[in-house]
Amino acid sequence: MSFLLLVATLASLGPSWANPAQNAVVTKSVANLYSSPSEDADVVSQAIFGTNVVPFEERDDWVKVRTPDEYTGWMPLAALRRLGPGGRLYAAAGRVAQVESLAANLYREPDVTKHQPLLTVPFETRLEVTAEPAAHEGRWLQVLLPDDHPAWIQRGDVTFDTKPLTIKQTIELAKRFLGVTYLWGGTSSFGYDCSGFTQMLVRRRGVMMPRDADAQAAWKGLVPVKRNKPKPGDLLFFGSSPDHISHTGMYIGRGKFIHDTPHGHPGVQISRLADQPWARLLVACRRLK
Repeated sequence: MSFLLLVATLASLGPSWANPAQNAVVTKSVANLYSSPSEDADVVSQAIFGTNVVPFEERDDWVKVRTPDEYTGWMPLAALRRLGPGGRLYAAAGRVAQVESLAANLYREPDVTKHQPLLTVPFETRLEVTAEPAAHEGRWLQVLLPDDHPAWIQRGDVTFDTKPLTIKQTIELAKRFLGVTYLWGGTSSFGYDCSGFTQMLVRRRGVMMPRDADAQAAWKGLVPVKRNKPKPGDLLFFGSSPDHISHTGMYIGRGKFIHDTPHGHPGVQISRLADQPWARLLVACRRLK
């Protein structure tokens, strides 16, 4: 293929595909990633508010994107703001606050009574801080949203201390999500699936792990552990065989593990490894290197 024909072919696929260097940022509280450009398609994952993604193919009102964990899927264009080639990534530099509450409201002014929230964002949302009064002067922080509009958030909903957690701290964090609903494809505190939940827990230890349970079990960042000798913080994988993994959770000690499952009462819960169906389905145990 000639160079001119190649350029013309790339251009015909849409501006994002022709220029893969441009970035975009998620502007919805939680945006679904679909397997194909249709809301009738299955949800394969999600990206939360403020996440920087790389678009590389457009089709009508849809764009195929790559998330920071190297996952790809289709997202409505309306869920994104394009940053352009070489555009500044959102909340990647400067003073950045990260939401530590399971959900946090953003307001148009520093008052909870005058207007309804502009938006409610999930745990781990990163926000650019533009005004930070001293703690004794008030409980509010001003932030700049990805659409360049200002908003206010309560100081108690965020943290500036995002250093990696210890195993003990990770287990304590995991228990904060008890009762959060199970959601297929979910990656936020508004609803996780099993691998989205364990991926988040490992991410809080400072490591980015693959998105899906089978890819996690095969990932080189984890080492095999005997199934009858897990230690707190180890990841457990369940399925019909080691080659057919369909569920994951994190061991928390004393024969128990925490996981997000649709089994029984759907949501994050603590189960016993000795109970069925888990004793029968446990096929692998892995430890972070």
